[in-house]
Amino acid sequence: MTKFHLGWFTNFSNPPWNTMWSGTEGASWANGNLHVEFAQALERACFDYIMLEDSSMVSDAFEQSSRVDLKYGLYAPKHDPVTLVPLLTAATDHIGVIATCSTSFYPPWLLARRFSTLDHLSRGRVGWNVVTSSEDRAAQNYGMDKLAEHDQRYERADEFVDLVKQLWASWEDDAMVLDRDNGTYVDHTKVHVTNFRGKYHASRGPLNLPRSPQGEPVICQAGGSPRGREFAARNAETILSAAKDPAAMKSFRDDIRLRMEKAGRDPDSCKIMFITQPVLADTDSDARAKVERMTADVDSRIESALGHISALTEIDLSTYELDEEFPELSTNGHRTTLGDFLSYGNTPRQAALGWSMKNVHYVGTPDTVAEQMGETMDFVGGDGFLITGSIGRRYVGEITEGLVPALQRRGLVRSEYEHDQFRDNLLSY
Repeated sequence: MTKFHLGWFTNFSNPPWNTMWSGTEGASWANGNLHVEFAQALERACFDYIMLEDSSMVSDAFEQSSRVDLKYGLYAPKHDPVTLVPLLTAATDHIGVIATCSTSFYPPWLLARRFSTLDHLSRGRVGWNVVTSSEDRAAQNYGMDKLAEHDQRYERADEFVDLVKQLWASWEDDAMVLDRDNGTYVDHTKVHVTNFRGKYHASRGPLNLPRSPQGEPVICQAGGSPRGREFAARNAETILSAAKDPAAMKSFRDDIRLRMEKAGRDPDSCKIMFITQPVLADTDSDARAKVERMTADVDSRIESALGHISALTEIDLSTYELDEEFPELSTNGHRTTLGDFLSYGNTPRQAALGWSMKNVHYVGTPDTVAEQMGETMDFVGGDGFLITGSIGRRYVGEITEGLVPALQRRGLVRSEYEHDQFRDNLLSY
């Protein structure tokens, strides 16, 4: 069977707080301790990385009110993930940590410096999830009236990444000479002015800090639209996908690999990770019963899902009757997410109920799920799974102490880290 990688998709936000298995984390998560404990558990299970998504708003897209966003904790409260990275990497030794930052809001020089600093602090274990953002409400928090058009945001992002990479390369690896005889700390001939001036961005450079351990932090991306896929194929070293079944996973991976070849890149230099939320129990029937309980609270699932999609697309889905068919919808926000949502049904009720369970692909005992995941990777061709779900201790334990050992027994995932740095582990097989 095909050996694959594991990551976890989460954020610096509140875990589920109102279940019988919730402890005090709903109130105490903001100090970062829960996330540190979570990162240590994933490292014991030899995960490749943690991916910390982010957003910059309290959404009022649904009902023109923040009620649903704040009631369910959809997009707020949420801390800045970049500030969490040093806590996680200081408490671990091998696992990679990817933080999200938007090319629409950050100045390129500041981002380049910040992530290079994080890579130094972590000894080479940091990645940048490149997003262009999709919500005008977020843009308004940065002094803009609205975001640029969807494809133009990717055009700007292409130039942004090009500039950032030039800044990362502005110090040669051996620029710091510490020559005691000549009293020279840095050889100025090995630090280069960038003088970048593009259509959207400009920076003189160079950075004012040495090249980081990885040279460049790992680049992560999640674009699903044609323009987003083009951007990801040109720049990313790991790509996230929410494809709904093995056929869609294979189609996505094949398409990205073809685009990478056309861009002159080795397709094996990027790992595509498919988001999933395994449901585990002592028996297969118990796991199926757990899914039934997860789907029981229909009203909350519908309202929460509609709130999510409204926030990401800035379409107020509260204006449509639950059982009436959607008209044709379009967005300048998350186009792939909107298309994915609409694929689950023609009415708000159908689409919301289907989409709310979209990541539940594998259900059963750890051995059952391990077998299913292995079969999927054999069919798709690689490269791995990005687990999502509660970072509370119970669910994390089910994955790290139940599912991962079952995968390791089959030789499907690593049992130890091969290298010290993030990129090396990610590309080790």
